[in-house]
Formats: sequence, structure tokens, C-alpha cells
Amino acid sequence: MFVIRTSSLMLLMLLSTGLACGMWARTARSAAPSLAGQMGLRSGAEIYHAACEACHGPDGHGTPQSTAGFAQPDSFPHFDKCDETTPEYTEDYTAAIRNGGPARGFSQVMPAFGSVLSPDEIDKVVRYLRSLCKETGWPLGELNVPRALVTEKAFPESETILTSAINTKGAAAVSNELGYEHILGKHDQLEIAVPFGWAHQPGAGLGAGLGDVAIGDKHVVFSRLKRDPDAPVYESTGSIFSLQGEVTLPTGSVSKGLGTGETVFGVFGAYDVVLPKRVFLQLQAGGDFPLHIHETARSVYVNSALGKIFSRNFGRQFSPMLEVLGSHELRAGSVTDWDVVPEFQVTLNRRQHIRAAVGYRLPLNDTAGRPRQLVAYFLWDWFDGGLLEGW
Repeated sequence: MFVIRTSSLMLLMLLSTGLACGMWARTARSAAPSLAGQMGLRSGAEIYHAACEACHGPDGHGTPQSTAGFAQPDSFPHFDKCDETTPEYTEDYTAAIRNGGPARGFSQVMPAFGSVLSPDEIDKVVRYLRSLCKETGWPLGELNVPRALVTEKAFPESETILTSAINTKGAAAVSNELGYEHILGKHDQLEIAVPFGWAHQPGAGLGAGLGDVAIGDKHVVFSRLKRDPDAPVYESTGSIFSLQGEVTLPTGSVSKGLGTGETVFGVFGAYDVVLPKRVFLQLQAGGDFPLHIHETARSVYVNSALGKIFSRNFGRQFSPMLEVLGSHELRAGSVTDWDVVPEFQVTLNRRQHIRAAVGYRLPLNDTAGRPRQLVAYFLWDWFDGGLLEGW
């Protein structure tokens, strides 16, 4: 999801020192292919400095209206600001250069250059834009895999997610969770989860209310990205590992089946791997440890998700996934419960910062005592724009 700032993403390009961005837009629509090569511009830096400085400045921070010929929109990119650019998918840089700003729900000011730049030339420009962030240690967007329904991912984000689960077999219940995530610098993320729902209790009828609120911090331990020089820049591979600690407060009602009545401390590690052909693997392992264990047992769990991203011409993304989930209470006689969740995520708008997923959670063992669930979420990556933007 390329932050709002991509909108102009670059008036990127082309070519010829000293011409205004509006003239470049007209040139891009009418010039012959490989215009950059015809002008002797071989590197991404040469293409950028020949044509983009007039709008984006020598360091990628942008230029005033008197120079660019237009006022910078709110979505104007600042390529030198690491917190704005590093979380973004490289594919979004590529898409905005190739297909223009409107193709990603951004400003009309950003023209399409797919007809005058070769894919290799676009890759060179994208690599140069990535180099304008001079601070090391920021995880790059290619490591930001699609969010699974249950398995937590390692990449830190700024987003809001509403997740719902409806029991289709077993005790009647609808559980929801409103999640808020906010990046804190290059390594950390604040996370707040507010559950609420409805549950049927034997002899007590249907209860509704707030569940146990959780507050946590995710910290990126390491992230590594490997780029194959022979592959498109957006098809990188790599991995990222994070640790998260959290505390769950007893804000829910035990009598209504919406809380444990215990303060619970949790910790988990999340490891995501981006594989060739846009296949990804997510692994999460952790435990929950109540302050007292009279009513609530300590437990450990391991979650995993395997999926693949499909898209055509840098348009809408479709990501089928399969999760395998295991949990075990640390008490005598407990067995490990295993679930499987086939699911599907799709981007809803052109900017791709609004997404949805749906899946079905099936218990593999102890099926008599555990429900089947229809699970779905609606995700808004608000760092990339407003809820009504980019459609």
C-alpha cells in the first residue's frame, strides 16, 4: 500500500533537465518507448535528476509551488522521509510510475509512463527512490505480507482492523475485536485490542458486552531483504522477526462469557518469510500466563499461515491462505487442540489500503466440544489515506 504520499508518486520522470512537470506529463503520453535510453539516461539517478527535480527536488523532499507549477497535494511523497516511504510496497512505486497516480487512487497530476520507460528502467528509478531514505534499520514494505485471520504477522503497521467470528456449530456466539495499531519509530508498534460480542450462557440466556482489553508492544528484532538483480524489484525475498509483549486486562464479564476475570500476560514471536513467486509463510508461537491460575490455565500456542499474492497489471490483489493453529493448556490431562482455517484476502479499493478477508475455522480434533466459526475482517491502513480515499 503506497502511502498517500505516492499520489504524485513521482511526476517521475522523464526526461530533460529544466522542463516543468506538466510538460513531462504531455511528453510521457506522446513520446516513443525508451525515451530515457534515447537521451542517454542509463541509471535511475540520471532519470530522476534529469526530469524529477523540478517537482520532487534534488533530495526527494519536493519543491515549492513556484517551481513545480502546482501546490503539493496531501498525498505528495517525500522520498527522503523514511517513516513515509519504507513501509510501502515496492510494487506500489512501480504501479504509480507505470500506470499513473489515478491507477492507485492518487492525484491526476501523476501521469503514466509505462509507454516510455521499459520495465528495467522503471526498476532502476524505484531502486534510486528507495535509496533516498538514508537511515538504516527500517523494515521495507516487501516484507509486509497479507494479514491472516488469526496468525499475527511480524511487520509493524498503522491500521485499524475489525474482526468478527460467528459460531456456525456449537453454542451460539458472535465475537468481535476492534484492533488499533500504530507504528512507533522504525522498530516498534503499539497495539490495542478491544473485544466485544454476544454469547449464550446455559441458564442465563444471551449476554452482550465488552471483553478483556489487551495492550501490547511489537518490536522488530531483525529484517532482511534480498533482491535478485535479474528479477523485478518488487519480487524480492527475505524475512522479518518480531517479539511482542502484551497485557490483557479483566474488563469483560465472566458471567456473560466475555472475559476470564484475570489479568493475563502474553508474549509471542512472529517470523514471516517472503519466498519466490510471491509466496509467503508466517509463523507465530507464544503463550498466555494469567496472574493467578485458579480459574484460568496457562497456555501456549503455535500458529502458521501459508499463502500467495496474485495480481494482474499491478491491480487488485488476491491472497488465498491456509492457516494451521495449535493451542495447549498447561494443566494435567490437557490435549493439544488443532484447527485449520482456509481463507481469502482481497484489496477493496485502488489504493489497496482497504482490505477484507473471510475464512472458515474448523477444529481438527475434540470436535464435539469446540465450535466451527465463520471469520472475517475489514482492514483500514489509515497511514495510507482516509477511509473514503483511493476508490
